[in-house]
Amino acid sequence: MESNSSVLDRPLRGVIPPMVTPLLDRDRLDVAGLERLIEHVLGGGVHGLFILGTTGEAPSLSYRLRFDLIERVCSQVKGRVPVLVGITDTSFVESVNIARKASDAGAQAVVLAPPYYFPAGQAELLEYLKHLVPELPLPLFLYNMPSYTKAVFEFETLQAAAQINGIVGLKDSSGDMIYFHRSLSLLREYKDFAILMGPEELLAEAVMLGGHGGVCGGANLVPGLYVQLYEAARSRDLEATGSLHNQVMQISATIYSVGRYESSYLKGLKCALSCVGICGDFLAEPFHRFRRAERKVVQRYIDELGIPHKK
Repeated sequence: MESNSSVLDRPLRGVIPPMVTPLLDRDRLDVAGLERLIEHVLGGGVHGLFILGTTGEAPSLSYRLRFDLIERVCSQVKGRVPVLVGITDTSFVESVNIARKASDAGAQAVVLAPPYYFPAGQAELLEYLKHLVPELPLPLFLYNMPSYTKAVFEFETLQAAAQINGIVGLKDSSGDMIYFHRSLSLLREYKDFAILMGPEELLAEAVMLGGHGGVCGGANLVPGLYVQLYEAARSRDLEATGSLHNQVMQISATIYSVGRYESSYLKGLKCALSCVGICGDFLAEPFHRFRRAERKVVQRYIDELGIPHKK
């Protein structure tokens, strides 16, 4: 059991990558790839790690594998940055179980989207949080992901949730900048409450207008780019922000856009990580890695973007 040695800053700021889960097959971690990925991401100067989120394919992974991942990540990170662990589940009890595992392993916080499948009403969602949070051994970040969960944290619910002791932030992956700005305005009085941007394409705007940082998938691949963009936006360096933002948009327009399905972002990201020698590109079923033709396209984009290969 690791101690929770890294202090969770309040509010949490910076770039917190939603780490991919390197896999060898449907229920086995790519351990060597995981170790390389952690060191690669931390080497880019990120401010935290978020595991078992959407980019980590959490809903597709067995609880055994999730627990294995939590233990290995926390053991390797050793408190160098805060580790946030996704506990989203359709089962209340399993969310609590994952949170307890995260705490025992040495994580600093947990992250929760609304339970998916049957969409909860707002009154039900708030009651759920009031019942869940006292059971959690770690601070909780809310995760607004309406495209996948079919539920949104509406503003009245969000404001009530921010008053619950133990809820410390929001990751907004709605892609709706009006929602993001209204959330910032609504929660301004809660000085320790972090509001983080999900889509990396909106990181610069979010930070320049008062957001605390971003949960950027591309920081798995080129973490330094997103850290530099965050720092430039926070210091209001418009020229640097514009240049770095353009690089982020090039990644989005190329590597994330090779496939034809909703999974294209994740397939492209995992394929790119494989191409540069960091970790394998196996995806949990029903998804599959890119075939040879798509992989060649991703490799060409990597070369054109000047993304270095790991030695």
